[in-house]
Amino acid sequence: MARFELKLPKMGESVAEATITSWLKEVGDVVELDDAVVEIATDKVDSEVPSEVEGTLIEVLYQKDDIVAVGETIAIIETNQEEIQTASNTSNVEENIDVEEVVSTIKKAEEIIAAPIVKNSDSGKFYSPLVRNIAQTENVSMNELEAIKGSGKDGRVTKDDILSFIENRGNSADTSNKVEKVSVIKEEKSVPKSTPISVSGEDEIIEMSRMGKLVAKHMVDSLKTSAHVQSFIEIDVTNIVNWRNKVKDAFLKREGEKLTFTPIFMQAIATTIKKYPLINIALQGDTILKKKNINLGMAAALPDGNLIVPVIKNADQLNLVGMTSAVNDLANRARNNALKPDEIQGGTYTVTNVGTFGSIMGTPIINQPQVAILALGAIRKVPAVIETSEGDFIGIRQKMFVSHSYDHRVVNGALGGMFIKTLKDILEAWDVNQDF
Repeated sequence: MARFELKLPKMGESVAEATITSWLKEVGDVVELDDAVVEIATDKVDSEVPSEVEGTLIEVLYQKDDIVAVGETIAIIETNQEEIQTASNTSNVEENIDVEEVVSTIKKAEEIIAAPIVKNSDSGKFYSPLVRNIAQTENVSMNELEAIKGSGKDGRVTKDDILSFIENRGNSADTSNKVEKVSVIKEEKSVPKSTPISVSGEDEIIEMSRMGKLVAKHMVDSLKTSAHVQSFIEIDVTNIVNWRNKVKDAFLKREGEKLTFTPIFMQAIATTIKKYPLINIALQGDTILKKKNINLGMAAALPDGNLIVPVIKNADQLNLVGMTSAVNDLANRARNNALKPDEIQGGTYTVTNVGTFGSIMGTPIINQPQVAILALGAIRKVPAVIETSEGDFIGIRQKMFVSHSYDHRVVNGALGGMFIKTLKDILEAWDVNQDF
């Protein structure tokens, strides 16, 4: 019999930890290969962790609502195999061993064991697995950890707090006081003052969902980070509406996909980004990162009212058939909570369709660390002036507003305006006689 350590897998860039939301298997259950063992949630997406072996679940190391660092062992599975190698023990052992290094390692381990970093301290503070790992690796004692004033929710010590402590503890004899003062200042600046709300006996109190809290924080952080500016333009999409109505049945029959307006617009947006690559950037401090790939985020509303942004990778390389397939697939799996972590990572520009709910325009908030986001308004029949060689006439046209929010720190009004003007030109030049 062998024991296999089921670890929390890596779930994309910038994701360092996850929350256990529910165990799908109980201790004693038989686990098949690729069986989902536990459900987890990050600030990006909800997901499942499958088993890499067959066996019996004999131990669960974390409970529901616990926060776990990537790479941590979350459960033990007993298998019939003689030996199971995990990511932590697959490296080859060298024949020549440095005795002094081994002695030093053992001594350090003994010091850590003598003063272990616990999950919940005597004072009632909670320390995440990531913070505890850093403390043990850097030889931070429990007393030192207790002295750090946390800047996280409910005074929780964050990764930045402990790294700041480690960096500064050798520079002053009164480091813990310094860290506490800095943390208090950070906390005062970061926590907005809320106005008390009076509650009557007839009011219903509803707890925000975990994802709702994360989305709210992401939106507020974006407004604090970027200097939001908006540009608006009206686009005549009559040719596109007429063309789609003419070909949608044949498109469905030939390609097996429903043709909506979204892939048409997404393809045009990808083409426009290619003409203005300085929209496809990210800002890191004072450094601009110009992205090579055009990865379009597609904001999608979930049945519970929350929002998720699946990403169409290398969108500029897709024809209309490929774009339609990608849009339909991601939208369907987003509604069914079946997206993979990789499919909501790496976006370089985001599009949101506020017209889905009848809004004619909106002022969307930038999806960090991107620098721009486009909102598509509802398509409406409106009276419009039609210019012809024989004079001007009033006619019924299909029109929509497009709203462009961009970060004025790096995107000026000229670039932001030219971008949507070029998008307008591309869409209004649509050939009603083209094939698909």
